[in-house]
Amino acid sequence: MSFSSILSLGQTALELGLISSLTVLALFLSYSMLNVCDLSTDGCFTLGATVGAVVAIAGHPYLAIPCAMIAGVTSGFVTALLQTKMGIDSLLAGIIVNTALYSVNIAVMGNSSLLNMNKTDTVFTKMKDLLDSTFLAGQYRVIVAMIAVAAVILFLSLFLRTRLGLAIRATGNNPDMVRSSSINPVFTTIVGLCISNSFTALSGCLLAQSQRSVNIDIGSGMVTIALASLLIGNAFLGKGRIPVRAAGAVLGAFLFRVVYTIALRFNMPAFMLKFVSSVIVIIAISGPYLKSQVPLLRRRAENRSGRREEHA
Repeated sequence: MSFSSILSLGQTALELGLISSLTVLALFLSYSMLNVCDLSTDGCFTLGATVGAVVAIAGHPYLAIPCAMIAGVTSGFVTALLQTKMGIDSLLAGIIVNTALYSVNIAVMGNSSLLNMNKTDTVFTKMKDLLDSTFLAGQYRVIVAMIAVAAVILFLSLFLRTRLGLAIRATGNNPDMVRSSSINPVFTTIVGLCISNSFTALSGCLLAQSQRSVNIDIGSGMVTIALASLLIGNAFLGKGRIPVRAAGAVLGAFLFRVVYTIALRFNMPAFMLKFVSSVIVIIAISGPYLKSQVPLLRRRAENRSGRREEHA
């Protein structure tokens, strides 16, 4: 592999890693802070992509971003409502919303499963025009993604230190204590899921505008990718303050995309990429446990060797 190929690989991994890290940051809020496993991520990601694409095609690339995020807020609100007001388990609520969003996304796309944005202005083309004739002209995708990621990390760092943010974190740790402190855990859950889903929709919107096309399966497997990235990031920067842990989530997304991009470079069949994602998730989840078992296995091996020496 040539040096230029390595640079191209890194560039692709960085672009996709930054965009998908917005979904990882969404799971950082819902899964790590609120302790809710939201399985509506795939559908919400596609919802953000479709809404953003439709608004951009209508000639409003900048307006597409808040519209996509509002759509994500709506998705999160419905998911939270099913959990908190209708007594549906969080996993089942996510599955129900994810299933329903498939039909919603088809409707948003005008009864089509594919939208072409080749002749559409996007936030990326606007940034490209802005940076034209500068040394950053070739990095316009990375710059747009970095601005979005930096804004989300800054928001999380400030928001999770507010009274409401601390209440959301406390709800994830001990909802009974929150309830006894006269804080409504239903409200904090709804707010937390609405915010996290807005980040997921933002991620979908940016990916759609980046690749200038949307298909109904654009969000397929995003919850797996995001969860794996989050766990990888926790292995490196899982402790410390919120900005550090959020940066770890972004790092995890980048490392995941590096592995994914390498698999593509080695001409791995497309149908095997989901398998690769699953293997990465297994390694990310089981890695810390297996690492903790190494000292125990070493002691057992030493005890067995000692017994053998005594018998000898």
